[in-house]
Amino acid sequence: MQSSIVIEYPPWLIDFVKNAAPPQNEEEAMRLAMALARANVEREHGGPFGALIIQKTSNVIISAGVNCVQRNNNSMLHAEVMALMMAEHSIGSYSLKGEGSPQYALITTCEPCAMCLGAALWSGVSSIACGARRADAQAIGFDEGPVFEASYRYLSQKGITMTFGLLAEEARALFALYRDKNGLIYNG
Repeated sequence: MQSSIVIEYPPWLIDFVKNAAPPQNEEEAMRLAMALARANVEREHGGPFGALIIQKTSNVIISAGVNCVQRNNNSMLHAEVMALMMAEHSIGSYSLKGEGSPQYALITTCEPCAMCLGAALWSGVSSIACGARRADAQAIGFDEGPVFEASYRYLSQKGITMTFGLLAEEARALFALYRDKNGLIYNG
């Protein structure tokens, strides 16, 4: 039995984000999340998913995430979870919301699976913007788990706003790239 676990970004990710133009809005943030996902697939480091946590009023990137399931042999290291964990670590808190703290948005290339939707809820983000839909991930074999319309109503009741289909066509193309590269469907 191990006494610890180490979770690290792929070695290229930090420089990739540092060298990118800072996003001025959610659409530009989504384009960066998609570029991260594309780079992850092209390097054969993991699935076709990318995510960012941005501070909403300034659009400053707090953290980024790509799918690290295969790379780290950990089924929980989806792009959204990576971004959320790194954001909390970056700000030094287990929550991205608090009295007087800024609001944060999760920008993700695909509508979150059941695990990532729960993680987003508990993280304290105030909004989630998604590119591709869950049906797009399911179409190539990913199991997105039990997410229902009631799940989105619950998020709304908790004050989390959802945006669906942000640059959806471009986000969908990531799945075609992954399929064409014979990417592993690790949870299908």
